Amino acid sequence: MSTAYTVVTVIAAAWVGFSAGSMFAGAKWVVEPLADYGVPRSWWTWLGVAKAAGALGLVVGLFVPVVGVLAGIGLVLYFTGAVITVLRARSYAHVPFPLLYLGPVVASMVLASAA
Repeated sequence: MSTAYTVVTVIAAAWVGFSAGSMFAGAKWVVEPLADYGVPRSWWTWLGVAKAAGALGLVVGLFVPVVGVLAGIGLVLYFTGAVITVLRARSYAHVPFPLLYLGPVVASMVLASAA
């Protein structure tokens, strides 16, 4: 396991964990766009749980690699879905936001495959 992989994975997990925590806390800058995109309020908690589980899975993946790979795949699918949701809502200026979370997860997975 390389140092770069460990550092990028911890940063990705912290970043995604922050996103999950922001959703659980009902941060205005998170929940208002969700409402604008038409995401049902009943999904918000589950979306936060998915992000939190993915963040935890990335950290566990440092010790159990298959868990990290599965968490990474799940998060890539999650944030790809977020990009699609933003595009369908025609909120093009907001597309970079899910990409900011997707980038470190993809970097972690690339570094994991190189190890």
